[in-house]
Amino acid sequence: MSKHRVGIVGLLQESNTFIDGVTTLAHFEADLLLRGEAIREAMADTPHEVGGFFAGLEEAGIEAVPLFLARALPYGVIVKEDFEMLVAGLLEAVASAGPLDGYLAAPHGATVAAGYPDADGEWLSRLREQIGEGTPLIASLDPHANLTPAMVGATNAIIAYATNPHLDQRETGRKAALLMARTLTGEIAPVQAAAYPPLAINIQCQNTSTEPLESLYTEAAAAFTAPGLLGGSVILGFPYADVELMGSSVLVLGDGPDSLTMAQARADRIASLMWERRDDFAPAFLGMDEALTRVAASQARPVVLLDMGDNVGGGSPADSTAIIQASLSRRDGLRLFACLHDAAAVRLAQQAGVGEIIETAIGDPDDPVKGRFLVRSLHDGIFHEAQARHGGFSVFDQGPTAVLEEDGGGLVLMATTRRMAPFSLAQLTSFGVEPSDFDCLIAKGVIAPMAAYAPVARGGFLHVDSPGVTRADMTRLTYRHRRVPLFPFEK
Repeated sequence: MSKHRVGIVGLLQESNTFIDGVTTLAHFEADLLLRGEAIREAMADTPHEVGGFFAGLEEAGIEAVPLFLARALPYGVIVKEDFEMLVAGLLEAVASAGPLDGYLAAPHGATVAAGYPDADGEWLSRLREQIGEGTPLIASLDPHANLTPAMVGATNAIIAYATNPHLDQRETGRKAALLMARTLTGEIAPVQAAAYPPLAINIQCQNTSTEPLESLYTEAAAAFTAPGLLGGSVILGFPYADVELMGSSVLVLGDGPDSLTMAQARADRIASLMWERRDDFAPAFLGMDEALTRVAASQARPVVLLDMGDNVGGGSPADSTAIIQASLSRRDGLRLFACLHDAAAVRLAQQAGVGEIIETAIGDPDDPVKGRFLVRSLHDGIFHEAQARHGGFSVFDQGPTAVLEEDGGGLVLMATTRRMAPFSLAQLTSFGVEPSDFDCLIAKGVIAPMAAYAPVARGGFLHVDSPGVTRADMTRLTYRHRRVPLFPFEK
């Protein structure tokens, strides 16, 4: 019997519909846009789910056929023409490879393109149409997905990561590959059932290792392991995409058509449990001034302030100065570090040189931090992460970077040419920034930075309800397409 051959494809981007900027093909080219064996070379050893695809297929004795992989950092809606080009490239790669025994796919689940509010459901459906109904298609999914019937209908099975911060991406890909192996041998025949409780879990409550999610995940895991079932996923949702099915969902995998009734019942049970606990998923919010007061009173430092309004992993501009300005106005002398996307400040620092003083305005053009800054160091912006961290990245490139220190003050700013999410502590340590030198570290995220910063956060983490396009209180954003009723909008 000839060896089974399974294709690997992926198209991932988390799309924030509340910002003016758009995602283009250039954003994918700046991150990942790969075909063929270049995918294996770049991803096989990474903590990303695609790395898990390769590992699981090898474990099962199946030949992996890498075809197409595109990924861009979270940002605005993808330009329609560019989305069409990406999908056409994916389908062309599939066609060029000839018939394969199955396909492993890596969508994100919260991708939006102009004209395609369910962009993941769109490209998965087109892929299904091309490969036919009889060919297994199994996908991984980020739990920050807004699951749709189109995604479910196009695939034989979907497995979402079970952790946030996302530390199990590689293991999720491996599980998907092993599920594919059992499907190809005829041992199992995956089917899936979804439930959509009228609930959007606030992003501040989406840490899977703490309450309110920890116990929910424990109960869900027990429900997903009944005889006749192949597993299941709690999907948290992505509140910054204004689409019809924005919100949380549950997906349960059954084995064969006869298991669908049970799978649906288990999905409905967990969805009902989520609804019963809905008030637990609507947190109290901490303002900037109170957060800074707590930092000043803390005996253990640094404290990490999670700048939720400028959550780069949710598509924000990465240039908000709101917490910095609040600290400066208090004049309480806190030693503070923040990373800001500001290519113009980097260029100015490069022109002046290390050791020189520049006078500039850094960060948000509408509210920049103004002052005199010592150019402490200049860097190419490339750094590496050896541990499994949120996002599955191993190599990062934030472009030319300048570390700037306020003249006579306690503020240190890292200015970057490209936006960069705080997924790795190496973003600081690779460029000579020692976290213990500060009272306060500002990390522009919500849950994702916690895995990276935990080793140095002696004073703990504070979630800050800062302003911005990713502000934590979703009821203060204007939605036009979401389902109604939906908690917490309708109580």
